[in-house]
Formats: sequence, C-alpha cells, structure tokens
Amino acid sequence: MGISAGFMVPHPPLIIPDVGRGEEKKIQKTIDAYKKAAEAVGRLQPETIVLLSPHQTMYADYFHISPGKGARGDFGQFRAGQASMEVSYDTEFVRALCEAAIDSDLQAGTLGEREKKLDHGTMVPLYFVNQYWTEYRLVRVGLSGLPLVAHYRLGQCIQTVSQTLGRNTVVIASGDLSHKLKEDGPYGYQEEGPIYDARIMDVMGRGDFGKLFQFSEDFCEKAAECGHRSFTIMAGAFDRTGVEAEQLSYEGPFGVGYGVCTYRSCGDDNTRNFLEQYEEKERKESLARREREDAYVRLARYTVEKFVKTGTLPEMPEGLPEELYKSRAGAFVSLKEDGRLRGCIGTIRAVRGTLAEEIMHNAVSACSEDTRFSPVEDWEVDRLTISVDVLGETEKISSPEELDVTRYGVIVTEGGRRGLLLPNLEGVDTVEQQIAIAKQKAGIREHESVELERFEVIRHY
Repeated sequence: MGISAGFMVPHPPLIIPDVGRGEEKKIQKTIDAYKKAAEAVGRLQPETIVLLSPHQTMYADYFHISPGKGARGDFGQFRAGQASMEVSYDTEFVRALCEAAIDSDLQAGTLGEREKKLDHGTMVPLYFVNQYWTEYRLVRVGLSGLPLVAHYRLGQCIQTVSQTLGRNTVVIASGDLSHKLKEDGPYGYQEEGPIYDARIMDVMGRGDFGKLFQFSEDFCEKAAECGHRSFTIMAGAFDRTGVEAEQLSYEGPFGVGYGVCTYRSCGDDNTRNFLEQYEEKERKESLARREREDAYVRLARYTVEKFVKTGTLPEMPEGLPEELYKSRAGAFVSLKEDGRLRGCIGTIRAVRGTLAEEIMHNAVSACSEDTRFSPVEDWEVDRLTISVDVLGETEKISSPEELDVTRYGVIVTEGGRRGLLLPNLEGVDTVEQQIAIAKQKAGIREHESVELERFEVIRHY
C-alpha cells in the first residue's frame, strides 16, 4: 500500500452549519465539492489520514507533528462549542515519520506542542470526512518557515513511511488561497491576490506540482495565502507518482479563495521527480550566478562555506582587490534561499581594521547569529544567493520627504533604540513602509517620533 489519494481543501469555519448559521450557503459550490471529495475518502477507506494544517503549531525552522494518542477540539472560538470532534493518532506512523525526517536531515518531530486541541484547519476537513468514514487514525502535521523544498522533502518522508508500514494512506492538504481578493473582504484587496488564485488553481488543477516552486515568497506573502506549504508537502508525498487530478471547485465570495482538488495515485512515474528537476535547475543557475559574482560577494560566500563546514572564521584569502585590504566601511551581508531572506547582519560604521574583515565577520554573523533564523546548514550553502552592501556616510535629515526607498537606506533613532533598513529591498515600496519596518526592528512603536538618518550603499551581487 502507500499513498492512495490526496486532497486540496480549504478550511473556512463558516462552512460548518453550526458556525455559518446560513452563511455557508453562499459557498455552496465549495460544500458540494467538499462532499464529493469526502465521499472519495469514504470509498478508499484509508487506515491513516495525514492532515497538513497551517493552523497547527508552527515554527520558523521546525515541523511540528502532534504527539500523544489523540486529541479533541471544537468550534468554540467561533461561537459553536457544541460542534466538536475527537481523533485517535497513528502513533506508529508518527514515530516512523519523525525517524524518517531525522534521516533526511529535516528538523521535524513531536516536541514543542503549544496547543493540544485540534485547530480549525484540521477540524473543517474532518467534519466532511467523518460523514463518510471514521475508521482511520490521524497524523497531524504543521507547517514551518523553512523553504518550500524542505516541505516537499517532508512529503517524501510521508510517502516513504506509508510504503514502509504498508498503510493505505490519504493526504489532506488543508489551506485557503489568497485572503486579499476584495476591497470589502475581511483582509482587503491586493492585486497579487486574484493572480495567485488563478495560478495556483491552474497548477493544482492539473497536478503540475513542479510549478509550486515557482511561486516566490514575496509574491505569496503579498497574496496572503495560507495553503501553499500544505500543497507542497502533499506534492512531495506524490514524488515520482502519477496522479489523476481533478479540480472540483473554486470560489471566493467573501474575499478569501477556496479551492478543492483531488488526486488519485496512478502508480510509478519517474518523470514526476519534481524536486530533483528543480534542484538540478537551481544547481545550473547557482553555477552561473557564481560566475557573475564580484570579489566582494565571492569573499562573503567563501567565508560562509568555510564557517558552516568548520565552525571557525577562515583566514583571509589572498588576491582580493586592493580596496578590500586598505579601506574601511560599514557593510551588510544578506543571504537569501529560494527568494526568501535567510540571514542579514551588518555594521553601520566600520568596526574592523579593513573592509575585507568587515565583510568576513558579518558573513559569519549572517549565517549563524541572525536570531530570526536557525544557523545555515551545510546542505543549504549552495542554494544561497548572497549580496554585500557597503555603506556610505550617514546624514541626518529632517523629514521623510528626503528619503527615496530605491536610493537611500534609513536609520531611525529614539533614545537608545536604533533601527536600520537597507534601500531597494524587494517588497518595500514606500518610504512609510521603510520607516515602519526600521521602527519595528528597533522595538519602536509606530506612533513614536524618531530621528531620521539616511545613507547610500554600493550593492555587490
């Protein structure tokens, strides 16, 4: 046995009659599709359901898998506490999945549970499934802030475990689409919202899972989706497997996109090795990118590679441009992975004897000391895109009108608190955003007044 089917489903609480109180009729297409999908689960009679939920415990660098023998939950937070359910966990599957993740160098396990109760991302799908089949055990998996490739690899682990244990397994990827489809919706409108929904429904409707890697972090964030990582884990569970895909419905009358698709396993298909294809493409692009990198970036990359492997700052290489040995300046080293920030540390003014030392020390800090992220691991190094910003002199300004997000970085100061944001960053389109983010980094409240400074940078790629 193994993965017999997968289902992409949304999780609006109001689709539950006790919560919706009639409002659910406005998404009747979604209800009808949900019932059709749940009927399919009933016909398959799975022993195990692996449910991927964005509203389960989530960490930036760790996949949480629910521990214990089982859990219960209700819709009390949506004023419908009478609507409840209880599930039993497949403890053998959970244990094997944790071991498979460790073997694959993935940070995943049962530690760090914050809330034992079932979340609505889990309960909404099971509300429909339970109408047609209840003799299953559940594996409840949360998402993470790790790159999409890590989510796909976790899906591969799910596939391996289901095959090893001989479990008839169904994977349910719970996730809404964009939350920004309408001005009068609960989250407003963003032009990326409907674009995301059209793209994701095309990809998922055809089962073209390799295209999931082509959605940038910035684009997904602007679209305010919540299911993309769920869908990617499910895609990994069908690695090298043919699927019969069917799109059952799509609608978004409340300003949030709801899509339902089903996937029936059709046996081995080695052409659907989407992660391998993506990584081969990335390797070629990485080699081409390295050939284009200038001496500043090559120095930062050399430092990161050596430090990640040895845990120590390497010796300064010979043959660098003269200015790196003789000049002094503040510098920031920024790391990105799959288009997503992976670390960024720097100095406003020179604190080392040479610019080369400044870059090397900040490269080490960016890959190991940025508290927003776990330290960079060896397998990630080749995936990194690195840039180095060398800062010019700062100058005080009297008003935000003297800023330009593409030309100037900003420093905000209030008392002993100070925050900096570099110029020309993806996703930072206005001066107001730039100042707000710099304040946030400094722990300064939005309404507090600040002193402003600006600076220019020379950015090296």
